[in-house]
Amino acid sequence: MTTEIRNLTLNFGPQHPAAHGVLRLVLEMDGETIQKADPHIGLLHRGTEKLAESKPFNQSIGYMDRLDYVSMMCNEHAYVLAIEKLLGIQPPPRAQYIRTMFDEITRILNHLMWLGAHGLDIGAMTVFLFCFNQREDLMDCYEAVSGTRMHATYYRPGGVYRDLPEVMPKHQPSRWRSQKDTDRRNELRTGSLLDFIEAFTQTFLGHVDEYETLLTDNRIWKQRTVNIGVVTPERAMQLGFTGPMLRGSGIEWDLRRKQPYERYSELEFDIPVGVNGDCYDRYLVRVAEMRQSNRIVQQCVKWLRANPGPVMVDDRKVRAPSREHMKGDMESLIHHFKFMTEGYCVPEGESYAAVEAPKGEFGVFLVSDGANKPYRLHCRAPGFVHLASLGEMVKGHMLADVVAVIGTQDIVFGEVDR
Repeated sequence: MTTEIRNLTLNFGPQHPAAHGVLRLVLEMDGETIQKADPHIGLLHRGTEKLAESKPFNQSIGYMDRLDYVSMMCNEHAYVLAIEKLLGIQPPPRAQYIRTMFDEITRILNHLMWLGAHGLDIGAMTVFLFCFNQREDLMDCYEAVSGTRMHATYYRPGGVYRDLPEVMPKHQPSRWRSQKDTDRRNELRTGSLLDFIEAFTQTFLGHVDEYETLLTDNRIWKQRTVNIGVVTPERAMQLGFTGPMLRGSGIEWDLRRKQPYERYSELEFDIPVGVNGDCYDRYLVRVAEMRQSNRIVQQCVKWLRANPGPVMVDDRKVRAPSREHMKGDMESLIHHFKFMTEGYCVPEGESYAAVEAPKGEFGVFLVSDGANKPYRLHCRAPGFVHLASLGEMVKGHMLADVVAVIGTQDIVFGEVDR
């Protein structure tokens, strides 16, 4: 009598909570061991690149927020830099420092979301609640400058939408929140946005210590992440890894240092690097990055306090008239209407701009034919490249380790599917 042994084919996701939204992973398994993993993507396709071809340059900034919807302003940054390269303009120093500061706030936002979700996937519930506490404060910073908590559309070609506000929005008492609780929450909101951010940076490192107390030496956490999803430095380069995925394998590559943009060349910060290239090292790298981002934000706050100035280039071709002028002057009204509906023509040519987004190198390749809308737009999304290595990273591991590897890649499908 012969027994036929067959591999089991299993669908992991897209309904699975650890599939982060819309990943369908077809697993070929020998018992509990993964033989092959085939990621199926495209379930969140929004056609961003194609839509951008039918919209004026300045109307596609909001689409960029919705690609990697956990690190919104970093996506805008790459797109805006690509337009600025073609236009041949440079924002004022204050605008560059504001962008640098918000890039790092975004990095902290992203890593907090990643740490909470990764912990939850592997079974650490508490850290998820801790991370969201601090995230809430930074979301309020987004809301203070742009009026919206997530999709900011704050960066503009030539600078930023407006200067940092002198007043922070305050919590109001309600049926669910007493006056005493409201007053406690508003203690740090009595000053300007810079005061609020500075107060946040002074307490944040203590919170990072709390996350590390929960996880770094936790026996179960180490069992779930040490020697899981190991990628050698050579293989990480061959696979096109960037960001914490590459630095976790021991390669010190960071665009903020190697190809500085905005004001990173003037700031002091370290680049954390891993040793073993496993899930645990990538966790350590991201936690260390939060500490360095905090350091950069503190330096930006100090500079911004000492140096008032314009936050938008003084070029009427790329800058809309102020609301004040628009409502009191016919020519400004016409200019504003034309600017918002038709935009501006960008010189013929092509450009590529990349930023060190929280997940890796996010780049925008832009081709202009001299019209007011892009001829072609292509986004280089780090998550797309990392997801391609998933099969290789999980092969030979157990089913439970698939969750840890998906988590360590920090996948967001808005940018993968585009």
